[in-house]
Amino acid sequence: MMAIYGPLQLILSVVYFIMIVHIIMSWLINFQVLNLHQQFVAQIWYGINRLLEPIYTPLRRILPNTHPLDLAPLAALLIVISLRAYILPTLFGYM
Repeated sequence: MMAIYGPLQLILSVVYFIMIVHIIMSWLINFQVLNLHQQFVAQIWYGINRLLEPIYTPLRRILPNTHPLDLAPLAALLIVISLRAYILPTLFGYM
């Protein structure tokens, strides 16, 4: 069972870290601390968006449309946290 639990935990940890970076970058871009006209910042931003868009798109279909506020990253982060901290350890008996 550890052969399945370990890689799943690693994948969820990497996704969690990428989501945290995405959320912090979105705040910094909205408060104009980071500028998307800088090539390096824009490449990181668009790369992270392309990585996370397959996770956010199904959630955006389910969640209500709150146009200026996107709730999909928050919902996805809560799902990843609950999977990582509660559901996986319970399923594999590590709790």
